[in-house]
Amino acid sequence: MTQAIALTGTVSKAWLAEQLEVRFSRDYYFDPEERHRTDSRCNAHVAATFPDLDLFYSESNLGQKAHWRDDMVLVGGIQPNMLLGMLLGAEFKPEDCRDADISPDCLAGRKVDELPAPGSLVDHTLVALWRRQIADVRRLKLCPVPPFFWDASGRAAVHGPMTTAIKFFGTDFFGEMLESPETCDRVIAWLCDCYIVLCRHFAEVAGLKISSLHIGECSGCMVNADTHRRFAIAPSDRMAEKLARVRFHSCGDSNHLFPSIRSARQLTALDLGGASRLDAPRRDFGPDFPLEIAPLVADLRAPTERPILAWLERRLAENAGGPLIIKYHLEPGYRIENIRALARRLAAVDRDMTRDD
Repeated sequence: MTQAIALTGTVSKAWLAEQLEVRFSRDYYFDPEERHRTDSRCNAHVAATFPDLDLFYSESNLGQKAHWRDDMVLVGGIQPNMLLGMLLGAEFKPEDCRDADISPDCLAGRKVDELPAPGSLVDHTLVALWRRQIADVRRLKLCPVPPFFWDASGRAAVHGPMTTAIKFFGTDFFGEMLESPETCDRVIAWLCDCYIVLCRHFAEVAGLKISSLHIGECSGCMVNADTHRRFAIAPSDRMAEKLARVRFHSCGDSNHLFPSIRSARQLTALDLGGASRLDAPRRDFGPDFPLEIAPLVADLRAPTERPILAWLERRLAENAGGPLIIKYHLEPGYRIENIRALARRLAAVDRDMTRDD
């Protein structure tokens, strides 16, 4: 039996900065009222500009339009590994016209035994600030969305511990995983526990039930399947046991990782980069398992829709009629007509599937 196929997207800060006189300064991230004003303005512009597309202003892959309301205010709405990095001494670096970042390698040279206890992070002054801001938003009769959450669905979001370790300790961590795997196991376990503590803490403060967990293992495609199984999939299962079942995101070409990914015990959805084939995960996880995939950037930028439609036909054939979401993050330079061509083709596929049913 055929399943639903959809196209949905989010809009980047860089695209909005080109379109509106809006700047994503430090106040945007640390003043909830400023955040709410700016997000409302951005979403109104997106809705007016693209009434024919299911588009929404959010961080890539994190917010969900179906679970957003106009009275929601993101408190500490900063990407997960940056949130954790700031609690560990990294400097927050906002950019007026694009995504923020933190100072690199904030834990470079630190020994495992020198790392703070995960439970101690809830005593950090920033965590106390976000708790106060959640209370302030409630007093304004608005609905706070706490750090590590991006909408009202209860889906928590973290970066994968391997990706986080590389962000915090530097690219030398790639070599450490081969040369000192037991030490890296301890680092990864510590990062898992940090994320578990913080997600639970903010869920309790905001009165949210954690319904699922997004894990963005963005560096996964840079290692082999055995390394991935040890330092990405096993930690994913560890966090799932303490929080909720996982929507697992793997950037880039993940074809070589499917032997690792299929070993995961707690997956509820798989979110892949556009170079990844869908036949292996469809076979591994079955006809009803939700798959998500992002089109290739080169195809989104192409001067005609032919490359992106050819990509789509390959992925539809590999998917074999299972539930599939095509997701994109609108950036400057993307050709909107390529996205509209995707939408038209998927609408036709949906009509054909409906007739077949």
